[in-house]
Amino acid sequence: MLRVSQLMRVPVHVPKKGRKGDPRELAPADLSNVGEVHQVVFSPAGNRVVGYLVRRPDVGGMIKREDAFVALDACVAHDAGLVVTGDAGMDDDARARLGLDWNACLIWTGMDAKTSDGKELGWVSDVEFHSKSGRVSSFYVGDGGVATSLVGNLVIPADMLLGYRDGYMIVEPEAANLQLNGGLAAKAGEGYAKAKVSGRHVAAKVGKVTEHATEQGARNLGKMLGKAKKQGKKRIGQSKGMFGAFLDEYKKASK
Repeated sequence: MLRVSQLMRVPVHVPKKGRKGDPRELAPADLSNVGEVHQVVFSPAGNRVVGYLVRRPDVGGMIKREDAFVALDACVAHDAGLVVTGDAGMDDDARARLGLDWNACLIWTGMDAKTSDGKELGWVSDVEFHSKSGRVSSFYVGDGGVATSLVGNLVIPADMLLGYRDGYMIVEPEAANLQLNGGLAAKAGEGYAKAKVSGRHVAAKVGKVTEHATEQGARNLGKMLGKAKKQGKKRIGQSKGMFGAFLDEYKKASK
């Protein structure tokens, strides 16, 4: 299984014209950069990943370019990131081949979630799915703040998804009774993992010591992400092995 969060900022490439052979075996010099993944696109039903939105580099560092759409089934993992294979793997050709109603496709991450009887749960912070079929296994919903770091997210099974309505992900009422998946406080033995959907109330009671510890953790994570971003801006030839962990997970999930 893969998560949407694992794909953010992963570089996407296409083989240079005339390059033959297995795209997974191509040398970095045989690839042309398309851009970086910045959104994952779901089917209109919302239960399957159909592809990625790829942010193209600005022209001259100033002029914004339209995102590219890359189909999930047209990507393979490479040491340099993802490589688009075959024909009709991108943009209108890919949408036509997949028969997508593009205007009805969804981007779940960042969307608010609530039950069909109106109970608000937070917003979708991550989604777990199978990299080969695109089938979603679970949605991760939290408040995105300190409370989520402390108590974790609601992990909502895909079979509880009812669909999209008026700017919300709609799930079955039973989702409000799910246990949180834990967080920093749970690991520290504070028992917050037993809490229900009360993240905002917990956050209001967090002391300065805990806030400081969480902030330090976030800073350390930021440093790690910063290093990855700097590496991503280097030549492809210097990025070999940069996505080794991602590549391993992608291969495992594809089996």
